[in-house]
Amino acid sequence: MQKEKIITFGELMMRLSPENNERFTQAHSYEAVYGGGEANTAVSLSNFGVDVDYVTKLPCHPIGQSAVNSLRQYGVGINSIVRGGDQIGIYFLEKKTSQRPTNVIYNRAGSAFALAKESDFDWDKIFEGATWFHFSGITPAISDEMAKITLIACKKAKELGLTISCDLNYRSKLWSSEKACEVMTEICKYVDVCIANEDDAIGIFSMDPSKAENVEKNAYIAGELTKMFPNFKCVASVWREERTITTFKLQSMIYKDGKAYYSKEYFMNILDYIGAGDAYCAGIIYSFINDYDTQKAVEFANAASCLKHTVSGDFNLVTAEEVNKLAFSKAGNEVSR
Repeated sequence: MQKEKIITFGELMMRLSPENNERFTQAHSYEAVYGGGEANTAVSLSNFGVDVDYVTKLPCHPIGQSAVNSLRQYGVGINSIVRGGDQIGIYFLEKKTSQRPTNVIYNRAGSAFALAKESDFDWDKIFEGATWFHFSGITPAISDEMAKITLIACKKAKELGLTISCDLNYRSKLWSSEKACEVMTEICKYVDVCIANEDDAIGIFSMDPSKAENVEKNAYIAGELTKMFPNFKCVASVWREERTITTFKLQSMIYKDGKAYYSKEYFMNILDYIGAGDAYCAGIIYSFINDYDTQKAVEFANAASCLKHTVSGDFNLVTAEEVNKLAFSKAGNEVSR
């Protein structure tokens, strides 16, 4: 049996956040960490013990090397990272505090990844020995060239027999609904496992969850997506609901073969929610490559996402054992001695 090897593809960025939950307008110092949707998923998978390589393009200077090192320290394969260009993408994050929402400002135009060309990536070589390809809707949103590159990668992955997963991850600051629909409609024809929430379905495909009758809205959205794309073997979704100023509810669902499988609910306080969706993607991939049944898969993925809310930074620094303990053990919240 072929050993599972995962390839993830996207932009690794530097995240700068004002210290002490300050606003941008009052900050004098910023905390710097690295992250990016597919990089976050890769780190999670590596922490779970999975063989995973990350594909991106980064400058060949000390900041670019620092970004590479942030992945290497967690065992993520870096041999497919292309070096070149002048800038690394940056995003500024003003963290949510009480009633004040999160605010994100991107500074990624002109980054090495945004200016990458089709010729930078040898997909035959990248996919050698691989079994799964994962990316998000953020990647093709970065540039017209990157949309083209993502489609080429999907076609090659499909040709080589890889399973393909995509987190739709709509970002209105990166592209319009019309452009997203045009690009993602073509790309999604090659996807096997789709991760999407209500905002993605509305933002990209203009779905109207209010049309759901006698069915929970996430199941309705998943059902509509599988009608649009019969190639989807399943649709997974995770959502977070604010219950009080400090307490949130987390739950997720996998829709497969016309049936919705729901996880249990977690009520939690949040330290850092950035990367929680990426942790969920890692949980989905890990579950499927380990042949978890659908109910077990949704519980594992939901627990992985829950734990990310307790870890600062973009990366979910937990093990598969810790996720399994939370998901399936009554002793999940007890002191580990």
